[in-house]
Amino acid sequence: MGAPYEEPHFIFGNLKGVGIYDHDGQLTERFYRKHKNKGPFVGVYFFLSPVVIPTDLEFVKSILVKDFNYFHDRGIYFNEKDDPLSAHLFTLPGLRWKRLRTKITPAFTSGKMKLMFPIVVEVAQRLEDKISKVAEVGAVMDVKAVMARFTMDSIGTCAFGLASNTLQDESSEFFRVGMSVFDNPRHGTWFLFLLIAFRELAVDYSAGFETSSTTLQFCFYELACNPDIQERTRSHILEVLEAHGGELTYEAMVDMKYLDQVICETLRHYPPAGNHFREVTQDYKVPGTEFTLKKGTSVMVPVYAVHHDPEYYPDPLKFNPDNFADENVKARPFAAYMPFGEGPRICIGARFAMMQVKIGVIAGLRRYRYTVSTKTRQPLKLLSKIFLASVEGGIWLNVERIE
Repeated sequence: MGAPYEEPHFIFGNLKGVGIYDHDGQLTERFYRKHKNKGPFVGVYFFLSPVVIPTDLEFVKSILVKDFNYFHDRGIYFNEKDDPLSAHLFTLPGLRWKRLRTKITPAFTSGKMKLMFPIVVEVAQRLEDKISKVAEVGAVMDVKAVMARFTMDSIGTCAFGLASNTLQDESSEFFRVGMSVFDNPRHGTWFLFLLIAFRELAVDYSAGFETSSTTLQFCFYELACNPDIQERTRSHILEVLEAHGGELTYEAMVDMKYLDQVICETLRHYPPAGNHFREVTQDYKVPGTEFTLKKGTSVMVPVYAVHHDPEYYPDPLKFNPDNFADENVKARPFAAYMPFGEGPRICIGARFAMMQVKIGVIAGLRRYRYTVSTKTRQPLKLLSKIFLASVEGGIWLNVERIE
């Protein structure tokens, strides 16, 4: 192809470290940093397959939005015959994806969010009860487990009408099997098969569950590490609630702008997926170059790398919600922040995920203070063998009730 590329190993290509030492987002970050400003992309090899990693945000914009018709597929394998649930919104190509997206989009409108809001708030009350019990006995909180129960209960109720009550039932079989889908996908297949009648929603359940619980986990961790930000966020929540008569309404949640900044900074720091996948669906000449990407070439948009680029985020390893103050957001180029993707294939459940995370933080923070337990391994290390961001050893926090 005559493009800039990383010299590959003759068998493994450029996969050294991935799945062993590095999360996939950290792997592409190395290539991104090394080749940024040398051209719009760098070519690498995953085993014998060529992969394009864009290093220029204008090219990212072309891939995700401007020239979407050349990149509308993800190139992710699915097999409807042997695995009926594999053909879902995330994996389907072309026209089939478009038809399905059109079919289920009405489930995620602003009106539907308002209808689901009180359901999630009701589940959040049980989350508060759960945290209260942890604080009463002076135990440390396994944040992933608690937040996974919250997201499982709220998504289960909203999407499937299932009152799973995993927050109240410690021995819940529903929770145990649901977690097995993500902790060990090979052993959780039969559980997903039970959702066959909800094929269109199954991927949104899985993506929403894991994305929301992971974001909540990292958000509470950063608030525990940054007590000044924690206090500012809590004060902001209480001030907005007071302005709305002390009641958590949909309008009150929307007014919590600083909380939005905290959650956006969490998603910047810890994007659920380190890369967004695309496949070239017809030969494509890269704008401003002589390079042509051949049909079938894989593309990995390096989300983690862009989110940690000091050109867009000064001191990118620092947790700083002011990165998402209005003036800073306006100063950044398109695609400098893309935790849910961009363009026509942006995550359809992003609005619900944000609502759920905001309600979870409000419920967990307004009456409780958090510090990091010595049980948490620091610095955090992302598990290398799991696609979505997850932490080795988990995150454990001390919880204190605020009188």
